[in-house]
Amino acid sequence: MPHAMPHPLTRSIPLQQASPPPTALPLSLPAAPDAAVPRVALQQLDNLWFQVTGTLCNLACTHCFISCSPANRSFGFLSYEAVAAALEQSRALGVKEYYFTGGEPFMHPRLLDMLEATLRLGPATVLTNGTLLRDATVERLAALRDGSIYSLELRVSIDGPDAASNDRLRGEGSFDRAMDGVKRLVAAGFLPIITMAQTWDDADAQDVYERMRAALRSVGYARPRIKLMPALRIGAEALRHRGYHEDERVTPEMLAAIDPTGLICANSRIVTDRGVHVCPILIDEADSILASNLPEAATQDYAVRHQACYTCWLHGAICSNASASGGAIERATNR
Repeated sequence: MPHAMPHPLTRSIPLQQASPPPTALPLSLPAAPDAAVPRVALQQLDNLWFQVTGTLCNLACTHCFISCSPANRSFGFLSYEAVAAALEQSRALGVKEYYFTGGEPFMHPRLLDMLEATLRLGPATVLTNGTLLRDATVERLAALRDGSIYSLELRVSIDGPDAASNDRLRGEGSFDRAMDGVKRLVAAGFLPIITMAQTWDDADAQDVYERMRAALRSVGYARPRIKLMPALRIGAEALRHRGYHEDERVTPEMLAAIDPTGLICANSRIVTDRGVHVCPILIDEADSILASNLPEAATQDYAVRHQACYTCWLHGAICSNASASGGAIERATNR
C-alpha cells in the first residue's frame, strides 16, 4: 500500500503523553516451534480493518499494545486511494463490517471521506480516543450516519472512571477531553461504545464498571454501552505491567477445544501501509503480513504462534463490537 506522510494539519493537534515512550519494546517471548503451533484458516472475511493513521497518535498511552504515540511512525497513513481499492476488493469477498483504527483515526485528514465511501457498502466503526471530536467533526459524522442505510459506530477508549485512573495511563487531561467527546456524540444521537482495557484486579471489575457508568450518566449518556477489555501483554503494556508467561500460548489441543470462528484470525484481515495483515493485534510481527492485496490475503491461513493469541483464545472476539466468547468481560446495558 502507498505510504503517505501525515497531513500538515496534524501538527496543530495537542499532543498528550502519559510518560515518554520507550525506545525498545518487547513483543513477546520467542515463538513456539512450528510443530507445536496450530493453524487457523479464514472461515469467512466478515470484518475488514484499516490502520488508517498507522502508529501515529496524539496520546502515548502506557498500556498501548502497539505503542502508538506522537513520535511512532513505524506504520504510515493509508491514502484515500488505498482504502478505496481495498473497499472495492472487499465487495466480492462478502465483508459484512468495516473498522477504522490507528493510532488515532481522527488525525487523518480524509477519514470522513473514507467513512462516506465505506457506508455505501456496509456498517462502519471507528476506534478513537475521543479527544479530537470537535463540533464540526461530530456534525459530519451524524450527516454520514443519517445518509446511509448502514450503521456508523464510534468506540471510545477511556481506561478509568475518573481522571486520576485514566490519565495515569493516557496522559493529563485526556479523561476530560474524551468525556467531552462522548458528550458531543450523545448530543448528536450516537450511542458510543466505551471500551476500557483492564488494568485493575478482577475483583474490582464490577466496581470499575459501575463507576464508569455513573461518570457517563453525569455527561448525559443515560443508557451507556461499556465494554471491558482484557489486557494484551505486548508493546508498552509489557513494560508497564508484565509480558506473557512462558505457558501462556495456544496449543493444538487448546484450539481443538473451541470453535475457532470466533477468533479474529478466522474472520478478519487488516490493511496497513505495508500490506494486508492477519489481525490488528499482531501488525508489529513480521509474519503477520499475508499479502499485498486483500484477495490473496483472504486465501492464507495463519500459525497461531504468538503469545497475544493466547488472550484471543481465552476471551474470544475482543476486537469486534459483538459480545465476546470464552468469558471475556463485556457489558452493554439498557438499564
